[in-house]
Amino acid sequence: MGAALEHLFISVGMLVCLVYLVKWVRFSKCIYLHFWKVLPRSFLKSMGQWAVITGAGDGIGKAYSFELARQGLNVVLISRTLEKLQAVAMEIESTTGSSVRIIQADFTKDDIYGYIEEKLKGLEIGILVNNVGMLPSLLPSHFLDTPHVIQAERAHLEHFFWGGPVSLASILHVFSFQGFHVHVFQGTASGI
Repeated sequence: MGAALEHLFISVGMLVCLVYLVKWVRFSKCIYLHFWKVLPRSFLKSMGQWAVITGAGDGIGKAYSFELARQGLNVVLISRTLEKLQAVAMEIESTTGSSVRIIQADFTKDDIYGYIEEKLKGLEIGILVNNVGMLPSLLPSHFLDTPHVIQAERAHLEHFFWGGPVSLASILHVFSFQGFHVHVFQGTASGI
């Protein structure tokens, strides 16, 4: 009986050691992947050679444009102000060497989507950064008291009311602006 009990304790001890060894291997793998393993530079290009960035004239859209170009992607910049687009495009081309195309478009208008679709034809687009949005005032105010509220909200609410098949023109303005918080992987934003 003493030998059987001894074998039982040895077996339980070995099982516990095995469980902790598996946990340690999993933990080590997570640490390695988090700190040392870097995604290959070709990862972003594997989705497509071009990235489309809306609202690329300044701010977050401009920063995304530079970073995606620095990662080796060609970029299409879309914004309302042509002068800002031209300045950003020249700066990106001179600093990164990536190809840059610009499209001047105001997302509060109805007639721009066909124009944008035509300009994007033939491009292998892998990434869309949708940064279109308008903030009518930095001061808190009642929604209905805000001037031009219909135009301001149209750029980011219109896609909820469109029916029919999804086309590139309707995808361009999905999840444009949701206030001061970001929902990066929300289902509507990621196309799920």
